[in-house]
Amino acid sequence: MALLSVADALAQVLQDATPLLPENLPLADAHGRVLAADLTATRTQPPAALSAMDGYALRGADVATAPVRLKLIGEVAAGHPFDRPVGAGETARIFTGGVMPPGTDTVVIQENTAREDDIVVINQASASGRHVRKAGLDFTAGEVLLTRGRQLTARDLALAAAMNYPTLPVYRKPRVAMLATGDELVPPGTTPGPGEIVYSNGYAIMAMARGEGAEAIDLGIAPDRVLETVAAIRRARDSGADILVTSGGASVGEYDLVQRALAAEGMALSFWRIAMRPGRPMMHGRLGAMHVLGLPGNPVSAYACAFLFLIPLIRRLAGRTDIDHQPERAILGADLPANDERADYLRGALDPRPDGAPVATAFPVQDSSMLTPLARAGCLILRAPHAPAARAGDACSVLKLGV
Repeated sequence: MALLSVADALAQVLQDATPLLPENLPLADAHGRVLAADLTATRTQPPAALSAMDGYALRGADVATAPVRLKLIGEVAAGHPFDRPVGAGETARIFTGGVMPPGTDTVVIQENTAREDDIVVINQASASGRHVRKAGLDFTAGEVLLTRGRQLTARDLALAAAMNYPTLPVYRKPRVAMLATGDELVPPGTTPGPGEIVYSNGYAIMAMARGEGAEAIDLGIAPDRVLETVAAIRRARDSGADILVTSGGASVGEYDLVQRALAAEGMALSFWRIAMRPGRPMMHGRLGAMHVLGLPGNPVSAYACAFLFLIPLIRRLAGRTDIDHQPERAILGADLPANDERADYLRGALDPRPDGAPVATAFPVQDSSMLTPLARAGCLILRAPHAPAARAGDACSVLKLGV
């Protein structure tokens, strides 16, 4: 099977991925979820003209000049409308959020008034309509204010509440099952024996999945034996995982058993090699309804592949419309050699110049086993296949790395 370009590989990963079934969630639980339907305002906000300040509600024509003396005929507090009309030469005390009484169109703030028993002296002229929030200033009933595919922010929840929605239709969270393979892996906190290494890949990948709003299921570490790997794959299916992510064992070496175990369970293989660095031996397939991403064992390779393929897949299943990472422009901080036939994703620092322009500087050592540079990286610097040598100061494209 020939090496696929990154773009073609991503297209295959997303080809049969459709948003998961919607569910209705209480408003308080919907933060970060993705709307499964447009939300139309069920009411007008504000439903009536309201005072924006503490002061006196009156007719604008009465305060075109000042000073003027007006008769006080009542009081309007928020939530307690004053139904009596206010006529010429009259006023009503009003507080912020109070409904404007019939006949009034203006509020004069209390700082510009003086009180003499039931007479209010207006000391400063005011334009008609001042300090009044008109009905429908924010929105009106029937307006579509939040659209399907939007990932809900805290601000969106406030708007949905004001629209009078106690529950929201959102797509179900994708479930991502994480399986590591390899006799050499031991969990953190263990003293590695000869030839053993401390397992790290899954912690980054599960955090990445949770950061995208998915539920992460830890399947642990499977040894390099087909039966144990098959048992772990079955646990992923039994858990209701939408995506199975494996780390290590996706190649075709004698001890790379993941493909063999997945094939035994009936996986339809899509591809297993990509023209990218790091991450060439990445696998993709379907096992029934479950998507399968087989990541390389090297930690940087696993991270890069998860960043480029797992995140878009999670977003698609979650119903989001912003699927792909969007490259941004930067300036190279150091020279780069010509590239070969694979797309390169170089870990690098991203720092601003004095003028604010971002400068991307690739780390001098790009070995796919090194976690220290990955942890320090602010971006991946994109190098197209067969890109010519580039000099410091040249323009480049970067993908910013999240937290």
